[in-house]
Amino acid sequence: MTIENELPPAKSLAECGALIVGGTAGIGLATARGLAEAGVPRIVIVGRNCERGQLAAAELRALGTDAHFLAGDATDSSSASTVAAEADKLLDGIDILMCTTAADVRPELFKDIPITDISRILNELATPSMQMASAVLPGMRARRGGIIVNVASDAAKTATPGEAMIGAAKAAIVMFTRTIAIEEKRHGIRANALTPSLVHGTASTERITTDGFSAKLFASAAKQAALGVPDADDIAALAVFVCSPAAARLTGQAISVNGGISAA
Repeated sequence: MTIENELPPAKSLAECGALIVGGTAGIGLATARGLAEAGVPRIVIVGRNCERGQLAAAELRALGTDAHFLAGDATDSSSASTVAAEADKLLDGIDILMCTTAADVRPELFKDIPITDISRILNELATPSMQMASAVLPGMRARRGGIIVNVASDAAKTATPGEAMIGAAKAAIVMFTRTIAIEEKRHGIRANALTPSLVHGTASTERITTDGFSAKLFASAAKQAALGVPDADDIAALAVFVCSPAAARLTGQAISVNGGISAA
């Protein structure tokens, strides 16, 4: 008997509980909406802004899903563990983990980044995905199935001036995701990374395109997106597919949605 036959069949979205870290706005909230519309009955969103989180949860409940907001900071290991434990109870088991956290980091030439900022940037950008995965994997293993989706960046794949630190952190997320996909496949757990570039309509994009070096960088990048710069709903549509049984054989991949900015 093969390993594939020993594993339970992939759950339908209507049977899943989803935990979305960074789910109060942007790509995370768009994905939460998409999952709710696709029939996911239980969703927990995590963020640091309580007012925004409660409003987002109310919006999701209006779509017919049992939605809850948990305040937490996934850069802190204790907070990540607490959030995962509380979400596990609310969801009756975490079937889907999506981690899409933002940080107050914008593209800057490496020479202009103070040495004292290096560890902070790496911690804020790279560790949330790793710490949340660490917290949810035991439960997924016990249930012999689960889906992890981490949002990284095309900076993980393409060397771009101004993104030395961002690229290093996002590359860490991509390699981490690909490696746990190989480690955990025998337990029925899939892990994939989404690697967008410029995404219209998000607070992160607004912050990095208003002025300075990053504004020039992304204005140039946008010109390369002949198919159009994607918005949060474009990324969310891919995330919903990756979480669905239609993607049951898809794991260990880093997938870009960037309108043609690059083909990394």
